[in-house]
Amino acid sequence: MSKPKKERAGGVVVLVVVLVLAVLVGGGWAAAYAGAGDKLPRGASIAGVDVGGLTPAGAENTLRDGLAERIERPLEVTVDGSTESFDPALAGLAIDYAASVEAAGGGRSWSPARLWEYYTGGDDMDAVVEIDEEEMEAALSALEGSLGTPAKDGGIRFVDGSVETTSPVTGRGFDRDAAQDALVRAFLAEDAEPVELDVVELEPDVTEAEVQEALRSFANPAMSSSVRLRFGSAYVRLQPDQFSEALAMKAEDGALVPHVRIKRLTRLVESATSGDGAPVDATVEVVGGTPRVVKAKPGISFEPDDVAAAFLEVVVKPEGEREATVEGEVTQPEFTTRDARNLKIVEEVSEFTTNFPYAEYRNTNIGRAAEIIDGTLLKPGETFSLNDIVGERTRENGFTEGFIISNGIFKEDLGGGVSQVATTVFNAMFFAGLEDVEHKPHSFYIDRYPVGREATVAWGSVDLRFRNDTDYGVLIDTELRRSTPSSQGALTVRMYSTKVWDIESITGNRYAFTSPATRTLDTPDCYANSGYGGFSIDVTRVFRRVGESEIARREVFKTVYTPSDTVICRPPGSLDR
Repeated sequence: MSKPKKERAGGVVVLVVVLVLAVLVGGGWAAAYAGAGDKLPRGASIAGVDVGGLTPAGAENTLRDGLAERIERPLEVTVDGSTESFDPALAGLAIDYAASVEAAGGGRSWSPARLWEYYTGGDDMDAVVEIDEEEMEAALSALEGSLGTPAKDGGIRFVDGSVETTSPVTGRGFDRDAAQDALVRAFLAEDAEPVELDVVELEPDVTEAEVQEALRSFANPAMSSSVRLRFGSAYVRLQPDQFSEALAMKAEDGALVPHVRIKRLTRLVESATSGDGAPVDATVEVVGGTPRVVKAKPGISFEPDDVAAAFLEVVVKPEGEREATVEGEVTQPEFTTRDARNLKIVEEVSEFTTNFPYAEYRNTNIGRAAEIIDGTLLKPGETFSLNDIVGERTRENGFTEGFIISNGIFKEDLGGGVSQVATTVFNAMFFAGLEDVEHKPHSFYIDRYPVGREATVAWGSVDLRFRNDTDYGVLIDTELRRSTPSSQGALTVRMYSTKVWDIESITGNRYAFTSPATRTLDTPDCYANSGYGGFSIDVTRVFRRVGESEIARREVFKTVYTPSDTVICRPPGSLDR
């Protein structure tokens, strides 16, 4: 059944009225939305800076300008009557302007609450402060160091095989969290009032009880005796006064924890081994005038972390259990410590010294050759070769130019003066009673050398060689005193072994004299010389067993010296050819 016509007309009127009212209200709402936009509430301020009604971008700029002077000023911090300046920027304090504006209420929304807040609301909000925790912690530590007394942890350190302790000390400072909050408030405050921090006692993390526990459980047992590390068939024994430098105790979570300094421990193990994985033969050296065997070292390849772990485990064990096995590859030396002792190099068997006049080239060349020869070890049956040991006399090998004898006259060449070394070594060999294999005297006699008992050398042609024909090793030791413009230099060569022979040298009379010639030269390298005659001479080496008077044998060295010609130098190219 349909409604009456009058009722239908009344319903349409109501609908029209409602629609008209909706349009009117909607228009106002839209206008309100358009007016608010994304601006901050009209009453908004941040840290006292008015930003009401501004867009977020405008509010950020206004906030930057308003806080610029405030955030750049230093703060005054007072602790127990003492004051220190505090720079907020160095402490990692900064303003997050975008986040501050967002928190103050910016942003678009059709929400009635948002529109109501824009037109009627807005509060003073704190700015959002960013804090760099590391920089803040460093700044507070510095401040506490200036205005307080830091707490000191108890500690233990190892020195020369003994244990030293440090007692903990209570400090005076301030509560870090409270200090940070107070500094942030002052950072934002409009008035630059000093920040007063209350003094508190700062307890150390490592107390005396922790020190005593570390002494009992680790430090004292560690220093009680030696530790032995076994690598296969080789082992290394380390004494407390050696390995103490490789140990430490570090504070961790309020306790002292054992720590191995791996590099130092590795150096200790390497000093007892070859250090590079290859074995090192035993040898002999002279210490304080006495020969001493230098022990062989096995070659050991190992991982430092494995050594450290094994060492740390065994170092606290009681006597008799302080040995650890470490994985490693071991190579034994060919010439062992026993082999070196069996050489029986126990005493000086000969010594000889020659002097030389000042010349820097002599200091250089004699010194370099003597340095290379020093420590040469001859085993029974081995032959010494000066050229093989010293090598070619080059600048790369440490030599310089000096005078030599060439074709009966003086010339300059690399290595001049090395014959001084050859002569000194030859005489030490002579009185040690070793077998002469090869030696060549100078072509003419030089009066600073023993007549008939001297030697020269030249790379590639003339060598000094002798053989150790005894049952014992022979160690050669050299000592140089450099010459100066006012004093002669001296080279001493000593040989160490077990003495077999008492040697006597008998020098005969000179004979078969020859006269010098005169040479006139116009070469650029001419050196004038006043000549003298040549002659022949015999030197006899007499062998007697040590402590016996009977002569065992004789050996004659016959030397023929040519004349040293007189040399007259003329300007280059002046002589007719």
